[in-house]
Amino acid sequence: MEFTIEDITTAHQKVRSGADFPQYIQAIKSLGVSHYTTYVSDGNTRYFNRDHQSVHTGSKYEALIISEKTNLNHFKTRLKLHQQGGTDYYTFCKDCAENGIEGWVMNLEAMTCTYFDKEQEEVLVEQVPV
Repeated sequence: MEFTIEDITTAHQKVRSGADFPQYIQAIKSLGVSHYTTYVSDGNTRYFNRDHQSVHTGSKYEALIISEKTNLNHFKTRLKLHQQGGTDYYTFCKDCAENGIEGWVMNLEAMTCTYFDKEQEEVLVEQVPV
């Protein structure tokens, strides 16, 4: 394993809003992260390298209830606001939960972020700016 949770935490501390996200992605990619999955319910994120070895953060906050119904249009509005620096990370996670987003997979090879619902169904795929 080339990276540790501490390495990732150091890179993440530089993120103040969604506007800082592209720099964060480049930083953890340079550490050897190939992809990661974040679960909105408790903030746990599992980071993987190319050999499928992983480390995870564990719960980061009190459990959020994920809505049974996905509201994609409202989620897209809240996502755009977050990406423009209008909300902090926890607010974005609450927005995800309220709009039926269970989590996301960030693929650092393809530079895509795939949001998924409670059934693990793909809801939205975005290209990550570099």
